[in-house]
Amino acid sequence: MVEKCVRCLIQLISALRTDTTTNMDINKRIIKHFTDSAELKLKAKDVLATPIANAAQLFFDCVTNDGKILCCGNGGSAADAQHFAAELLNRFEIERPGLAAVALTTDSSVLTSIANDYDFSQIFSKQVRALGLPRDSLLAISTSGHSPNVVAAIRAAHERNMRVVALTGRDGGEMAQILKPGDVSICVDGRSTARIQEVHLLALHCICDVIDYHLLGE
Repeated sequence: MVEKCVRCLIQLISALRTDTTTNMDINKRIIKHFTDSAELKLKAKDVLATPIANAAQLFFDCVTNDGKILCCGNGGSAADAQHFAAELLNRFEIERPGLAAVALTTDSSVLTSIANDYDFSQIFSKQVRALGLPRDSLLAISTSGHSPNVVAAIRAAHERNMRVVALTGRDGGEMAQILKPGDVSICVDGRSTARIQEVHLLALHCICDVIDYHLLGE
């Protein structure tokens, strides 16, 4: 009965709202998303240019010295980790040999076995300990900087004498506190997870571009 009343109320509200008004409201919301995204990117560009350049140099040194980049994150950050690995392993915008990058977020058997037998917080760190070598590096992504499994992955990378690039937001969280000299922090000073992720993706594209520039000079 309650569900029926709710449905009736929704139908009544929808009938009272004109299509023109609804479209105008939606358009304003969409425009605000674009504006907010652009404003945060413009605000961040001067602050992040140097750490992004440093991250690109770290990864360039890694892949040109027989190393590989291990990438991890959760949710949207997992998608970013996979996106970055794909653009290195395959190509970004110009033709070049593939570069060694592995997303630790893609093997469902590995992820579920570790989560089931041990704990979800270890799904990345156990992979880093098994696959990581001192010449390798880690891309660790978390909008809050507090993701326990990403923090654990950084600690595991340090145990393996790997260098780390941390892609975070807000104040960098715990991840910022455990980085070591030689690591790179790219921290987006924002509050919205969506806006932080949008800057993260731009930062990753910048890193891909700079790596290609170092390789090919184009």
